[in-house]
Amino acid sequence: MTGGPGVDTPDHRGRTGLHLAGRDLDRNPGVRIRDVELTSRGWHVLRRTTFDYRRRDGRWETQERETYDRGNGAVVLPYDTERGRVLLTRQFRYPAYVNGHPDGMLIEAAAGLLDEEDPYTAIRRESAEELGICLGALVHVLDSYMSPGSVTERLHFFAAPYTPDDRTGPGGGVDEEGEDIEVLELPFAEALAMTRDGRITDGKTIMLLQWAALSGPFARQQNV
Repeated sequence: MTGGPGVDTPDHRGRTGLHLAGRDLDRNPGVRIRDVELTSRGWHVLRRTTFDYRRRDGRWETQERETYDRGNGAVVLPYDTERGRVLLTRQFRYPAYVNGHPDGMLIEAAAGLLDEEDPYTAIRRESAEELGICLGALVHVLDSYMSPGSVTERLHFFAAPYTPDDRTGPGGGVDEEGEDIEVLELPFAEALAMTRDGRITDGKTIMLLQWAALSGPFARQQNV
């Protein structure tokens, strides 16, 4: 790997050694890393990795895979069981827009990248910025790789109770980061119905709403 920003000199985010990710992996004896190439080093990083893979019949073959590394993230579903409501967001998502969504305005659970924070700290920060709310006790629901064929991100899922008194501001995101987020407080039954009729198509949000209905805070209401 030749030198340059992100390799032996800091890039625009102060990073070096971006070409080293994965080179020392040895947890799977059936995978041997041969080379890692940076193909893009923007805000996030695209790498092409060449490795030897031992198939189930014992044969070794060389494969190449591109991985998009945007870091790990966290997502939360704030819920109010007394009033039967949940807090969600709506914002423009260009990748969805260019791939067939009518207007690109997706309804989602609040989420964000961890950066250098732990998942609990990061999701409290995101909730304050996007929703304008100070969360109560966080419940860790699950962790999931959302697109493991190409994206390295592991997403940490949380839920937390809230009341109207927990609101600290209007939310809306951070202007300097280009965020323009609408806060939605919806009846849980309506939000769940939106996952069935196509008004909610975001995967992480569907997962949290299904969890809330099947084994989370609204499970008893759904079984009545």
